[in-house]
Amino acid sequence: MARSVEPLAVGRVIGDVLDMFTPTVGFNVHYGPKQVANGCQIKPSSTVDRPRVQIYGSRISNNLYTLVMTDPDAPSPSEPTMREWLHWIVVDIPGGSDVTKGKELVPYMGPRPPTGIHRFVFALFQQKGPDEVARPPDVRNNFSTRKFAEKNSLGLPVAAVYFNAQKEPASKKR
Repeated sequence: MARSVEPLAVGRVIGDVLDMFTPTVGFNVHYGPKQVANGCQIKPSSTVDRPRVQIYGSRISNNLYTLVMTDPDAPSPSEPTMREWLHWIVVDIPGGSDVTKGKELVPYMGPRPPTGIHRFVFALFQQKGPDEVARPPDVRNNFSTRKFAEKNSLGLPVAAVYFNAQKEPASKKR
């Protein structure tokens, strides 16, 4: 199930958000019919509703997972003073299922990039057991996926994927 982390390194997800890791679990993220692939473009209007996330692999059935979604480019890629902006945390997701079977620790907030092209990162961690993850952070800005994983003994991610989005032009009103 090992996948290349090269697109994550090229997109600076490894470095800005995550440390180097070896993927050991597969997972798909879909917004409607569109599957998230590293570096793909998705319009914010397509991300209003939370995505479908499926975890799969050969040795996952008895494991629980935590999913973290952040924007490392908030409020702007040239000045990411709020890096990382937290969009979503789901814990206690059973392997072989989807995120709806987990517990939403931080409610989903769809991407709304104010300026520039933003990366939106989904990082999946394997938990050591149920109810391992502490309380949610108090604020969404200046979140750190690394510190969250360390604080909750999650270790390195087992999978990750990211997409790009930018502000859509306002529709012209007559």
